[in-house]
Amino acid sequence: MAKIIDGKEISRIIREELKEKTEELKKNGIIPALAVIQVGDNPASTVYVNNKKKACAEIGIESLSFHLPEDISEEELLSKIRELNDDPKVKGILVQLPLPSHISEDLVIETISPEKDVDGFHPVSVGKLLIGQKGFVSCTPAGVIELLKRSGIGIAGKECVILGRSNIVGKPMAVLMLRENATVTVAHSKTADLKEVCKRADILIVAIGKPKFLTAEYVKEGATVIDVGINRDENGKLCGDVDFQDVIDHVSAITPVPGGVGPMTITMLMNNCIEAVSL
Repeated sequence: MAKIIDGKEISRIIREELKEKTEELKKNGIIPALAVIQVGDNPASTVYVNNKKKACAEIGIESLSFHLPEDISEEELLSKIRELNDDPKVKGILVQLPLPSHISEDLVIETISPEKDVDGFHPVSVGKLLIGQKGFVSCTPAGVIELLKRSGIGIAGKECVILGRSNIVGKPMAVLMLRENATVTVAHSKTADLKEVCKRADILIVAIGKPKFLTAEYVKEGATVIDVGINRDENGKLCGDVDFQDVIDHVSAITPVPGGVGPMTITMLMNNCIEAVSL
């Protein structure tokens, strides 16, 4: 019987730990503040921003919200980021993506101070991750590591295949798994013999954005499968990149969608906000 990795419960436990940390900081007169900038009225972005505000309130982090118009100029947005960079009260800055087409996401990310880059997207943060220095780690990959560790799934010495090579998930995930002493393969749309590559994996992490793409024929018997995808199926129901029902009888552990990796992303963002105090 496969173990269903409960991201909601693991997230709840970590948030309780983070609450204790914020209470200790407050005793020393430190109240971490997260500044969240949203440009325009993208409905999905609004949901994500509201979820981040709720998480801040739950854990005891101050939330500063800046809702800017869709037609704001790039320079005005960069000016607001620089202002927050210079505000000692603000420990973390997050600009909700995607941005309107007239604004460069790369430039926006690079303008955020690396000391306040709680999303872990700044080139300095990525560089520190690669060479093993202390710094912010992208929230979703960091959440996957916590899911594995807190579920008692060993990483060291395991064969890990990561399906997907995005800057936000695939690439940092590969570095984190290397850091945990896994043997790592990054597979993608151009990988030859993809099924055979995936079937080597003791731990298979899937982040490609294709609903129910990964079926049992890609999975080694007894593997652990981590599904990072979040999609809608033909009936409009939430689903992952993994065909859960097809795979469940062939694995030793698996994350569901929803309720697996998803809850961990904002929780690890909160963790980064608290870590920012010591950077």
